[in-house]
Amino acid sequence: MTEETNPLYYADYLELDKILGSQHPKSGNSTDEMLFIVIHQAYELWFKQIIHELDAVRGIFDTDNVQDNAGEMSIAVHKLKRVVKILEVLNRQVDILETMTPMDFLEFRNLLLPSSGFQSMQFRLIEAKLGLKMDQRYKANYYKNTRPGGFNQQDYGTINQVEEEATLKGLVIKWAERTPFFDESLWREYQSSYPIESGTQKFWSDYKQMYQSSLSKNEQGRLDELEQVFYKEGLGEFSVDAMRAVLFIMLYRNLPIFQTPFDLLTTLIDIDELLSQWRYKHMLMARRMIGVRVGTGGTSGAGYLEGALRQHYIFKELTEVTTFLIERSRLPDLPNAVKEKMSFNSK
Repeated sequence: MTEETNPLYYADYLELDKILGSQHPKSGNSTDEMLFIVIHQAYELWFKQIIHELDAVRGIFDTDNVQDNAGEMSIAVHKLKRVVKILEVLNRQVDILETMTPMDFLEFRNLLLPSSGFQSMQFRLIEAKLGLKMDQRYKANYYKNTRPGGFNQQDYGTINQVEEEATLKGLVIKWAERTPFFDESLWREYQSSYPIESGTQKFWSDYKQMYQSSLSKNEQGRLDELEQVFYKEGLGEFSVDAMRAVLFIMLYRNLPIFQTPFDLLTTLIDIDELLSQWRYKHMLMARRMIGVRVGTGGTSGAGYLEGALRQHYIFKELTEVTTFLIERSRLPDLPNAVKEKMSFNSK
């Protein structure tokens, strides 16, 4: 049968019979439970789209040659900004859910046992694909079980498999470590403002002393932190080379070649902040709805959500870089060889 005799129909294309026929309140014809179901189904649909975007971005970064001035980098940032917009929508959906009162929720809450939002495999996959590791999780023992309130065996297997894959955070670290701007051959004409520390690259020898001169009397202890992060050990999962690249991009973000990388870093920070806002809103909602009672899945309810809120930051190293910025007016002019390397026409 041709398209002319059987044209595509809106409801068929979206398979609305399946979507609109998938709400089955356990308490009967309850508008509050219907709202609860619709909100959480909408969450899961958005989670699916976030996973789709993250997989595409990970594919772009899973290479040894991500060009900052190539189209792929812009595509990656665009997709991550889409994730930001979706997370903003998810946060606003909590406001709709809070139109349900605690007494409304109690009418069907016990019918949900032992299921809970904790069992959202897709949200767990989002965290894992972004880079939240098991040993970084609050009460990690909650996560690795198939007891009632935990995951079923199939979801448990899928989660374990995804946790072994390359994370977006890990791929971004590798990308940052490949930054080619600190080759000593590019800095031959650079005129140091301070005595050069033995064995230290010219720019970073100067930067330590520029940073020290920017500190107030009460901040002098920050110099030891700078040395630890950018000269000895790095920070968190970010190596010294990766941290130097991130700081350099933030310092010279107005250079055309750094605008997209800077956009990438700030968008990752946005994602972390929006996930934190989402956890915060859920913690407040749990306190409002059930007080200090345990969650339907067996966790400590609002107490668990509060712990996850404090601990489940993925890109905290990127936010902490701002501790080590100096005023733009103090930045040294870059040598011509570095500027040429940063130009869009460099080979």
